[in-house]
Amino acid sequence: MTLQTFRAILPLAFATTLAACGGAPTTGNEASAAASTEPASDRVVTLTPQQIEAAGILLVRPTVGGGAGAIELPATIAGDPQGIQIVSAAIGGRIVTLTRNLGETVRRGDTLAIIESREAAQLKGQVEASQARASLAQSQLRREQRLFAERVSPEQDLIAAQTAAAEANIALRQAQQQLSAAGGGGGALNRLALSSPIGGQIIARSAMLGQTVVADAELYRVANLSTVSLSISLSPVDAGLVRPGAPVSVTTPGRQGTARVTFVSPVLDAQTKLVPVIATMDNRGGQWRVGESINAAIELPGKSGSPEIAIPQIAVQSLGGKTVVFVRTPTGFKAVPVKVGAPSGDRVIIVSGLIGREQVAATNSFTLKAELGKSEGEEE
Repeated sequence: MTLQTFRAILPLAFATTLAACGGAPTTGNEASAAASTEPASDRVVTLTPQQIEAAGILLVRPTVGGGAGAIELPATIAGDPQGIQIVSAAIGGRIVTLTRNLGETVRRGDTLAIIESREAAQLKGQVEASQARASLAQSQLRREQRLFAERVSPEQDLIAAQTAAAEANIALRQAQQQLSAAGGGGGALNRLALSSPIGGQIIARSAMLGQTVVADAELYRVANLSTVSLSISLSPVDAGLVRPGAPVSVTTPGRQGTARVTFVSPVLDAQTKLVPVIATMDNRGGQWRVGESINAAIELPGKSGSPEIAIPQIAVQSLGGKTVVFVRTPTGFKAVPVKVGAPSGDRVIIVSGLIGREQVAATNSFTLKAELGKSEGEEE
């Protein structure tokens, strides 16, 4: 994201102030304030959570005691793709019965609707005709077997009867499968029943009694929401730190839960240029709803036994000749001076300045630095 884009997103609310030594104290992360020994370098950027998200600023937690911290970002609850099924009409016809409504619980195989159709009559008629032909062919086969055993009928007639019986059975199975694919059941010759393919809850119903529907028209949508998914988007750099199986902490006002990463896409989303990540979460209690926005914290792997505090290298900025990181405060961010040690892969060790409980800006933290520099230039 360019500086111009960042300023276009936040033209009015992005206010920067300098905290004077004798002025009022700046609201912020108390732990970070205590750790900073250079109050003259504390600089504050006021920003709302919505503006932080719009600016693409990613929040992470430092490594403490060998962990690699966590990536915190907003996410959305989605239904498990394998747990949502559409019930559609395989043939056109008129709906004469609807047995379930929105919110009702169904079991697999429960009848949801009955359709009356001429095509249904043809399919059922084919089944009954095939059953009659198969029954006749079996009767003729038994007769030929008896005559051949008595040496009255030649073997050729027996072979012909066996072939006719086999062909009749094949035609019967084909007719039955066509009827089953259309729905089957329904009672009368011209009626077909549509059943639920899975057990779950009715979450959508577009069908109306007496409505004429075409083939493949959606009538119901059934969802088994005992397991839900989290839809998360990460930058390529951050996605490289996440592996399937990584635990995810899920929070929203009044609720919290845990999930686990099941998929990290090897391909960027064509529109957002971010990496889609999927995590699954138990929802047998029904407290999470599809489409709900939540906060997700993906825990990153680290080396055991290491007491150092580490953060992503992209979170470290140089400001006024000092090395700083931007720590999240209730009103935005504060530039906190730190002393860095040796780098470790994509991360850097923090010798002093942080205690590990802070949230720091990683991706796009340079825009915070640029805005501070701009503000100071204007004041001079």
